[in-house]
Amino acid sequence: MTVLDHKRPELPAPDVEPHPAAPDFPAVRRDVDAALTAFLEAKEQSAPGPELPPLIAQLRTFLTGGKRLRPLLCVCGWYAAGGGDDHAPAVRAAAGLELFQAFALIHDDVMDASDTRRGRPSAHRALARAYTADGGPADRAEEHGLGAAVLLGDLALIWSDELLRATGPTTRGPEQVLPLLDEMRSEVLYGQYLDLRTTGRLSDDVDTAVRVIRYKTAKYTVERPLHIGAALAGADPAVLAALSAFALPLGEAFQLRDDLLGVFGDPRETGKPVLDDLRAGKATVLMALAAQRASHHEMRSLRARFARRSLDERDAAVVRAVLETTGARQTVEEMIRTRLGEALTALDRAPIPAAAATALRDIAGSATARLA
Repeated sequence: MTVLDHKRPELPAPDVEPHPAAPDFPAVRRDVDAALTAFLEAKEQSAPGPELPPLIAQLRTFLTGGKRLRPLLCVCGWYAAGGGDDHAPAVRAAAGLELFQAFALIHDDVMDASDTRRGRPSAHRALARAYTADGGPADRAEEHGLGAAVLLGDLALIWSDELLRATGPTTRGPEQVLPLLDEMRSEVLYGQYLDLRTTGRLSDDVDTAVRVIRYKTAKYTVERPLHIGAALAGADPAVLAALSAFALPLGEAFQLRDDLLGVFGDPRETGKPVLDDLRAGKATVLMALAAQRASHHEMRSLRARFARRSLDERDAAVVRAVLETTGARQTVEEMIRTRLGEALTALDRAPIPAAAATALRDIAGSATARLA
């Protein structure tokens, strides 16, 4: 019997406190964390053998410390559609979204050969270390870590689906939610593939860089979590459309900010290394704008350093200088402001409760804030 075909335990109902008008963000985070803990504990107890609990423990560690942005947006979507005070179905779906995010990040770190995530070793690095600590040969540690991380990501994906499809009885939820889940998963994988295809190429194609953002981040991180929460509450098409008008520009602004922080940020503030994107050769809007505007000398400097695994802080300083002198950094800041303004204007017109709109404004501000 494998982990995929043993009898599933009953999913524990999230133990949540009612929130009368709009999400209390700290409380929602606690509710989602409690739902994840209960779910993973049930999986540990029903594990087919002693080898699986240590892998689940690694998943627990990986889930620690995230912003829980998608879960917060999912619960906001519930309230935006007029969901009741008992938001347990949205919390369970939100926990499923967090597991899906774990799947995406674990695999993303494998593809990017990232050493760290959220200030800790990435999953494949941690699993490689655990392998040697358990007596495995050192010359197979890297291979084992990569393989185990792929399986761990797959497990997070499967369990995400289990949570997302077991949200309990709702008004019109299931028939609306399941197509949204299918679309979300297809969209983010398309975005990931676009990202993979363009990585390592120093291009001046801003339009393609924006398209990567639209599918890899804007739809997946903001739009679909809002839609899923709203659909669970039985949202009508007008509410879903209004949430899209808010979510897409906000999601693009969020990723543009993340790209800036990936080059100019303070890792102590962001938990994000500032050399990884340059070493990997991420084809961001920031880099595309610089390539459009760079002088011949500046372009030579970029090509000599972009996507170079040995890039160090001195090289990064040269790249940052080009991003400043070409005005690429300032243009991205302006793009963030413009998109944030579009999102907030759409929110002003949205047919949703005032308290939910206030919560979404708070998220918009924090998601696009400068940390450096």
